[in-house]
Amino acid sequence: MADVDVTQLDADGSHDFEAHGAAAKGFDLDAFARDLDELQEQLRGTAGEADRRHLRKIEIWGRLASFLGYATAWLAPNPVSIFALSFGRFVRWTGVAHPVCHRGYDRVEGIRPSRRGSVFARGWRRALDWLDWIDPDAWHEEHNLQHHYRLNEEADPDLVERNLAWVRDSGMPRWLRVALIPLMAVSWKFVYYAPSTLDALARAEARRAGNTGGPSVEDELRERWSAGGVMSFKPRSSARLWLRGWGPYLLTYFFVVPALFTPLGAWAVASVVINSVLAELLTNAHAFVTIVPNHAGEDLYRFEGRTRSRGDFYLRQVLGTANFRTGGDVRDLMHGWLNYQIEHHLWPDMTMLQYRRAQPLVQEICERHGVPYVQESVWRRCWRAVEIMVGDGSMRRFGRSP
Repeated sequence: MADVDVTQLDADGSHDFEAHGAAAKGFDLDAFARDLDELQEQLRGTAGEADRRHLRKIEIWGRLASFLGYATAWLAPNPVSIFALSFGRFVRWTGVAHPVCHRGYDRVEGIRPSRRGSVFARGWRRALDWLDWIDPDAWHEEHNLQHHYRLNEEADPDLVERNLAWVRDSGMPRWLRVALIPLMAVSWKFVYYAPSTLDALARAEARRAGNTGGPSVEDELRERWSAGGVMSFKPRSSARLWLRGWGPYLLTYFFVVPALFTPLGAWAVASVVINSVLAELLTNAHAFVTIVPNHAGEDLYRFEGRTRSRGDFYLRQVLGTANFRTGGDVRDLMHGWLNYQIEHHLWPDMTMLQYRRAQPLVQEICERHGVPYVQESVWRRCWRAVEIMVGDGSMRRFGRSP
């Protein structure tokens, strides 16, 4: 099935929904929402034993990769250890922490309590479930709430086009702007995500405490990323960032774990450190390629103001999101299940297998209503995102819904 009706493509290969797509055909937002609501109801009843077993399988694959990485890391710096350690960290974040923190498995009968969103990685369980650069409480606030429910608005902390304004508007030669992207890709989890999520949590805590003075979230984010050149990408170090983000991860994976290999000699310890550092760079790049392109491209939309209805919410998730190729556990896991991003943004709290079941049905609904359903290879989407980052293109703007 074609990704998008090619008869409605612009000359640049993108789809303008407002100009000559579904909106020009008398698009019925309520009917679109009803069809998606009915599909959601059907999907809710499909979660069961197969989903529980599948999550366990994905966890085991990730753990085995990490085991293989450390089992060979002490021998010498080598590509097997680097890839295995990298893949284990990638799976733990995208294949386990991401869906579980969204409470995707809370409704699955027989699921372990530790795999419920309210328990996973909370408190002391962080060391067992998901010890990453990112503080789980900060991740919940920044990603699960602010990103998902303010998608591609000025209040979205992960709005790529706005966050890369310091590159787009820099006046640097194009080759230098492009050259900066790989440097960001191999460092973004600790340079961008760890501090950004804690900043989002701090803003939310201040708001809940009644401290509403100062600039709006939109103004603060715009100012944060539009000035200062390369300094915009430099994290603002703080005691909280060290205690809740950088410190635990650095101490565990680059000091404590390598020290466990001391009985095997100094070479073994040095090899584990080198393999761990290179694996960190690789897993950052892997995550960057599979996460950043989901909501960036000339064929995707930015939005003004907040959603005003359930149908408006659904429409924005589809128009502001792109899928990658889908199907099969190996392909899906290499994409971190982020190849089902449209389905995930429609219903964040579903299991990985539910997204696989939903994908062709969501695509059919979108095509029936004339809503562009964008799906391309991860490499094509990555290049579209790079074009946005360096200023070669700009995202579409969607007006406030009536």
